[in-house]
Amino acid sequence: MKSLLIPHRAVDHTSTPAGGSAPARRSLIRAALTGTAALGAGLALGTPTPTAAAATPVRSTRSRPTTAQEALRELAAGNHRWRINRQRHPNESPAVRQSLTTSQHPFALILGCIDSRVPPELVFDQGLGDLMTVRSGGEVLDEAVLGSVAYGVLELEIPLVMVLGHQSCGAVKAAIEVDESGDELPAHMQYLVDQISPAIDHSQEGDARVNATIDANVALVRSKLAAVPELAAKVDAGDLAIVGARYELTSQLVHRIA
Repeated sequence: MKSLLIPHRAVDHTSTPAGGSAPARRSLIRAALTGTAALGAGLALGTPTPTAAAATPVRSTRSRPTTAQEALRELAAGNHRWRINRQRHPNESPAVRQSLTTSQHPFALILGCIDSRVPPELVFDQGLGDLMTVRSGGEVLDEAVLGSVAYGVLELEIPLVMVLGHQSCGAVKAAIEVDESGDELPAHMQYLVDQISPAIDHSQEGDARVNATIDANVALVRSKLAAVPELAAKVDAGDLAIVGARYELTSQLVHRIA
């Protein structure tokens, strides 16, 4: 397999913003987002308050991928099971659910499209606590998406980020149509096509243009993530791989994009 490491340039960091101690705030955020912060009783509608015995954490014995290569192999195996309709639907048992009440250790982060036909947990046959998924139209990045990816990598130490595009992406098609017609989309949808438009492959026509642009958009998003200084440092250290991939609706295959 080709090396996943790519060069990056270093960028200076800004000073700590006002509003309190950075370590204290970071600890609070980490506790809240990993699920270790205490929750008030009765927040879930119709859910009875658990007994003390039921709240006792159960130790998880699951073997977790700890490197990008191991994570890629696990995703490939899960996608194979999905394609041949031999899914295991792993990590859904009561014991696993209970073990996840105190912490989470996902082995991969999937940045995918919002398309309802491409749910990562199904496509890769993974269960609770296995994947952190971030989804936006056309895998478009904004501050919320970037912050979510950074959290998964920097706080949860996820070793693999996969930018997952897919066949017949509606966001890409819309960007191409707007580019060709000169029209604008309503509300905030224009933001999506504006972000995708630099990836449009004008050397192709028709369906070939759509397919080429889907791949180019994945590569563009991947390059933007790889340029984030903190993520770049992880890549350079060998602790993180950021890869591009594509899901084919017709065959259900996920394959890497160079």
